Formats: sequence, C-alpha cells, structure tokens
Amino acid sequence: MSGDLVNLRQFRKQKDRRDREAQAEQNRISFGRTKAEKTLTQALNDKAEKTLDQGRLEHKPDTE
Repeated sequence: MSGDLVNLRQFRKQKDRRDREAQAEQNRISFGRTKAEKTLTQALNDKAEKTLDQGRLEHKPDTE
C-alpha cells in the first residue's frame, strides 16, 4: 500500500504561482482599462443614478 510521494516544497511553489496568477488576472480586470472605458463606465453610472433620482418621492417635513 504505497501512495504517491509529494514534495511539499514544490507543491507550495505551484500553489503560490497559481495564487499570484489569479491575483494578476484580477488586477488586469480591475486596473487594465483605458481612460475611455473608465469614462464610459462613469457616464453610465451617473446616468443610472440620475434616472433613479428622478423617480424618487420626496417627503415634506411636517411643520407645526
């Protein structure tokens, strides 16, 4: 009954490489956008917020 031998040092290095690559991919998605893409996203967010605010009902405070 013999199992596969695993070199823990190599296993840790492989895991670290996978983790670093996953982080790099996430950073590429988050920070790798052009200025035009960032501007477009900001404009779309502003438009959506403005549209949402237009439908908001305002309460008038009760004054006595």
